Amino acid sequence: MGIEVIGFGALNIDQIYSVARMLSDGESPMTEFLLSPGGSAANTIYGLAKLGVVGGFLGTLGDDEAGGMLLDDFRNVGVDTRQIRVKKAKTGTTLCLTDKRGRRAIYVLPGANSLLESDDIDLDYIKQARILHLSSFAGERQLEIQKQLMDRIPHSVKVSFAPGSIYAAQGLAALTPIIKRTFVLFINRKEIEQLTGEEFQKGAQSCLGRGCKVVAITLGEGMKRKATTAACYLATSDREYMIEAKRTKRVPGDTIGAGDAFAAGFLFGLLREKNLEECGYLGELVAQFSIARSGARAGLPSLRQLRQRYVQLQGKPL
Repeated sequence: MGIEVIGFGALNIDQIYSVARMLSDGESPMTEFLLSPGGSAANTIYGLAKLGVVGGFLGTLGDDEAGGMLLDDFRNVGVDTRQIRVKKAKTGTTLCLTDKRGRRAIYVLPGANSLLESDDIDLDYIKQARILHLSSFAGERQLEIQKQLMDRIPHSVKVSFAPGSIYAAQGLAALTPIIKRTFVLFINRKEIEQLTGEEFQKGAQSCLGRGCKVVAITLGEGMKRKATTAACYLATSDREYMIEAKRTKRVPGDTIGAGDAFAAGFLFGLLREKNLEECGYLGELVAQFSIARSGARAGLPSLRQLRQRYVQLQGKPL
C-alpha cells in the first residue's frame, strides 16, 4: 500500500510541566516534568500510523539529539521520514504548562522549523497521497510556503487543516488561501471564535463560505444538550451534527495533543470511507484515549485497542 496521508507542519520536542495551578503572576508548585515528541500535524500522523495508516511527513529538524528522538519516534510506528530535512540548527521546542483542570499554556521556540524553504517540498511526494494534513508554524515565511502550495497540488489530494491558535490569530482573510482548498478544518471552539470573531456555529458557516467542505469543532469539556454532552460540532454546507461525548470520570493525564488525536481518529474514519458522523465519533474516541496519559502521543491507541473500545461502546465491530 502506498502513502495515504502526509503531514506538513512544525516538528517539536514538548517540555511538559504539570503545575498545581496556572498563574498570571506569583508562585505555584510543579508536580511533574515530561519530555515528549510533538508538533500538531506530527502527532496526528503518528496517531494514524498506530492505527495502521501508511503516512509520511514534510518538515525540518535540527542536527541534534532532539531531532534524532523525533525521527526515531516516527520510525518506530512506520512513518516515512525521507522527506524530513535536517538543518544545522536546534530542533524546535515547546514549553507546555498544564494543570489538573486540563488548562494549558504553550510557548514555542521554533528552531529548525523556521529554516524550512520552498525547495524542501517535494511536490511529487505529495501527489501520491490521498490527504495532506497541515498544521501551523510559528514563522510567517512557512505560512506563505503553505499558502503557495495550495495552488500546486492536484485536487486528487484532499487537504485537512489544523490551524491552532497561532494561525487562528492571523484572522480568516489571512488563512483563506488554505481554507478555500481545505476539505476538513480541525479547530477548537476558542480558536474558531478567535479566527472569525463570531460564535462557533456562525464561525463555521463563515469558514464554509470561504470554500472548505467540512468544519470539525472540538468543544473541550463539552457542551450540555438536554441529557447528553456534545464533544464536537460538525458542519457542512447543508448539514450539522453534534457528536455525543462518550465520557466517564476525568482520568489522569492532560489535554495536550487532544485535538491532534481527534484529527487522527476523524481522518482514519475518512480514509476508511465512514460517514461524517462516524468520523466525528472516531475522533472523539481517539481523543479520549489520548487524554488518559500525559503528553501528546503516549495514550494514542493501536487499531486493536480502538476496535475493542468501539465494540464495548457501540456493540458492533469497527
